[in-house]
Amino acid sequence: MGWDLLWSILTANPLLTWGLVVFFSGSLILVFIVNTIKERKLRKSGIREIDKISGRTFEAYLQALLKASGYNVKLTPASGDYGADLVLSSKGWKIIVQVKRYKKNVGVKAVQEIASAKSHYKADECWVITNSFFTEQAKRLAVSNHVKLIDRRQLMNWIIKNNKGEEKSS
Repeated sequence: MGWDLLWSILTANPLLTWGLVVFFSGSLILVFIVNTIKERKLRKSGIREIDKISGRTFEAYLQALLKASGYNVKLTPASGDYGADLVLSSKGWKIIVQVKRYKKNVGVKAVQEIASAKSHYKADECWVITNSFFTEQAKRLAVSNHVKLIDRRQLMNWIIKNNKGEEKSS
């Protein structure tokens, strides 16, 4: 019964039929374009390679990326780092960074670790950088502890920006 009614409405008004066809076709084309742009951005960022490397290699990669962005960067020891993996400095400003290369979302533990390390390192700022995303609890805790969270999207943008800078200098 429902399909008969729909068919009679569509065949009774050809303008409506064409309008719906154009609308749905346009929507599909738009989705295709958006997905293509996202995929291109993903490929250009090299994020898939980052998803495969070890945590320590990811720390070294970020060290190079942040150096290229103008920071002085020191990689902390693999163990006994008090919760900070990188120590950045720029113009007398000290930032400590906790690095998490995860397949799942990063939780509150990473925020707790970097927030507690801030005093130990006498840092002005603290960040958590991941190739993934953050849980809602981690986001809330970061706000109340003044921890900057850099997720997958922001990391990809940094990488792309850095790649563009390398292309200009080549």
